[in-house]
Amino acid sequence: MRVINLASGSDGNITYIESESTKLIVDMGLSCSDVVSRLELIKVDPKDINAIIISHEHSDHIKGVDVFSNRYSIPVYAHENVWNGLDKKLKKVDSKNRKIFYDIFYINDIEIIPVEVPHDVPCFGFSFKNNNKKISILTDLGHTTNRILDSVRGSQLIYLEANYDRKMLAEGTKYPLALKRRISGPNGHLSNDDCAEFIKELTLSGTRQIVLSHLSEENNEPELAYEYICSKIAQYGIVEGTHIRIDVASRNPGVLFRIN
Repeated sequence: MRVINLASGSDGNITYIESESTKLIVDMGLSCSDVVSRLELIKVDPKDINAIIISHEHSDHIKGVDVFSNRYSIPVYAHENVWNGLDKKLKKVDSKNRKIFYDIFYINDIEIIPVEVPHDVPCFGFSFKNNNKKISILTDLGHTTNRILDSVRGSQLIYLEANYDRKMLAEGTKYPLALKRRISGPNGHLSNDDCAEFIKELTLSGTRQIVLSHLSEENNEPELAYEYICSKIAQYGIVEGTHIRIDVASRNPGVLFRIN
């Protein structure tokens, strides 16, 4: 499989995944034109996309879906509970392209394992398996659980949320108190601390590559997140670059990983 994060953060999220016979997009929080431009960078024709898979209804994950699906007649997959919030937002998606999943499903040669995650709207993370290789995406979750860990266990690569630094969120003046409480609550987002704790468990389960994802522009910084999380996991004897590799996603296309 090949996988690349084409955008990550408050302004929009999109990940591209490819196997020998399948091309998928996970979330599409950029405009259709922006998505097409970024696909061109990796030499992918938008007409060749087999499906768009949606984690939840927030605009930074669905902004371009309506136009893209309508223009290229691309199927859109979401859980039934997610579709309840998407119906009024995705009015251009043809009825034949509105696909519902309930549990594990397949698109050609890729097995897709959804896992419901705690957020303020119905939301799902995903694992993707092909030829005994596994990658996972976990963003927009207020906390982790053993159930979530078990779902992504064995992934060679995980895109994992590191949304905010606790000090920056607490001391920032832009967000009202109610929003700060929502972000830091059990159905909000993962902090750098929570992310580090989960990385410890993932490392013990065999994961060797993490991409810190969905960083807040207001309440986190790439260098801060990377250095803080590396220092936290070092307390458990886990050394970045030796036991696990950590990259940071951004608004721009990131590293293209090949999982062989």
